[in-house]
Amino acid sequence: MSHSTHEVFNQSTPFVDVNLFDTDVGLRDALRFNHPSFDAGRFSAIGAECGAAQTVEHARLANHHSPVLRSHDRFGHRVDQVEFHPSYHALIGAALKHGLHGAPWSRPAGSHVERAAAFILSTQAEPSVLCPVSMSYAVTPALRANAGLYAAWQSRIVSTQYDPRFAPFDRKTAVTLGMGMTEKQGGSDVRSNTTRAEPVGEDVWGRRFAITGHKWFMSAPMCDAFLVLAQAPGGLSCFFLPRWLPDGGTNVLRVQRLKHKLGNHANASSEVEFDRSTAWLVGDEGRGVPQILAMGAITRLDCALGTAGLMRQSLALALHHTGQRMAFGTRLIEQPMMKNVLADLALESEAATALALRLARAVDRSENARDPSGHEALMRRVLTPIAKFWICKRGSLFGQEAMECLGGNGYVEEQGEGVMARVYREMPLNSIWEGAGNIMALDLLRALRTGPVTDALMHELQPARGAHAAFDRLVGTLPAQVDGVREEIDARRLARDVALAVQAALLRQHSTPEMFDTFCDSRLGAEAGGGGAFGLLRAAAPFDAIIARAMPPH
Repeated sequence: MSHSTHEVFNQSTPFVDVNLFDTDVGLRDALRFNHPSFDAGRFSAIGAECGAAQTVEHARLANHHSPVLRSHDRFGHRVDQVEFHPSYHALIGAALKHGLHGAPWSRPAGSHVERAAAFILSTQAEPSVLCPVSMSYAVTPALRANAGLYAAWQSRIVSTQYDPRFAPFDRKTAVTLGMGMTEKQGGSDVRSNTTRAEPVGEDVWGRRFAITGHKWFMSAPMCDAFLVLAQAPGGLSCFFLPRWLPDGGTNVLRVQRLKHKLGNHANASSEVEFDRSTAWLVGDEGRGVPQILAMGAITRLDCALGTAGLMRQSLALALHHTGQRMAFGTRLIEQPMMKNVLADLALESEAATALALRLARAVDRSENARDPSGHEALMRRVLTPIAKFWICKRGSLFGQEAMECLGGNGYVEEQGEGVMARVYREMPLNSIWEGAGNIMALDLLRALRTGPVTDALMHELQPARGAHAAFDRLVGTLPAQVDGVREEIDARRLARDVALAVQAALLRQHSTPEMFDTFCDSRLGAEAGGGGAFGLLRAAAPFDAIIARAMPPH
């Protein structure tokens, strides 16, 4: 008689077919606060699609079958194309369908906030494919500086009918846009770029240049066009470089290799070379850095949104697992120390979502002439580096703690089925992409010189004044910090303190008293600290209420 030793029990079920919007109370409340007239039915449909089993499988396949570079065809001709698994196209097609690319720039007020909430949901479906989507979002307003280009491309930039073909833009239903800025010798120091731009003529798209040089990181090389930086006779300038030329021929864009990255495996990040490649000037010659900073500010919003989405995803996975897994006679979620960890993670996740959507509201209102006092424009300028710095800086630690809730199962990849492992590998990217922590802190110092920042922050924090002693103490220190910080060495501390104060004020306005009080106690009070570890909430904290607010079905 044979005896089976492989009966599987006490394992959590797959986290699939969950409506990621309907089950995320924090996101719903933040969206309602920042944009009360949102269409709840539309977002419920997006949430169902992003959490569907089919979407989860698309994410697995797109990551497991990474993009492949085809530099030459079988006859030896250069083709410089990247092939993706069909699941990649299904995921990016869904992102465009929901208007996460250039569409909000052509839609009414509130569209940027709606797009931000949908971006958080789509990140939980699969973040890798959102790189070209985010770049398309950031590049769109920059193209307005070239009327000819914008007129020719705009309708396809905002189209929601994704078209994966490698074909001239005017034969496609929609296009995606990328950016090529950093070079091997410079990184964030784009002023040291060596790529050259030589003027060669002028046509309906404006001044035309021949570009020669390289880019060390150019993500999504199958985008239809890119904004690139190059040294023109008048200084570092911004250029529009399409894959296909107006005459129907292909442009010179030589994909040297695809980067083998820690994570972000479904997305192709490449190293490329230009050899008298044709490009058109965007904006004024010599003004490339201000233009790229403007685009970077928009993609930095997406870094904050994306990390907030990854936090929510890893929290949901941890809650789902611990709600089913038995150990020492009880479910993990019922055990005191695990409760502490999960509640602490839930606080961090909702605070990240609150800050990211607040920044999206500032973008929306400053873009849609709904900012007569200039407050939203100033908050946009200040909160962009702060949100990018703090939310993304917390991401990796958050992902590690959430993974630990699953134990060894969380560390296992299993041909892409290990979603928690994939999320953990993804976490550091948003902190690095579009400027790491020090770059954000330096940008904050520049932002402090753009207007009455102290007055704007005090106005922003006023709704929570008097509600918690620790909050009031922190807010009382901010004017001196904001007005007095002059040294780079203090900038990261200031970014953290402002982020925490704004997060607390937002939780006071659209979360529960338990969330606000516990956030202030643990992040701002005398017991704050612990080296950034999670699970250090005081014993009297309302663990059950916090966990119940964050809990997905299990």
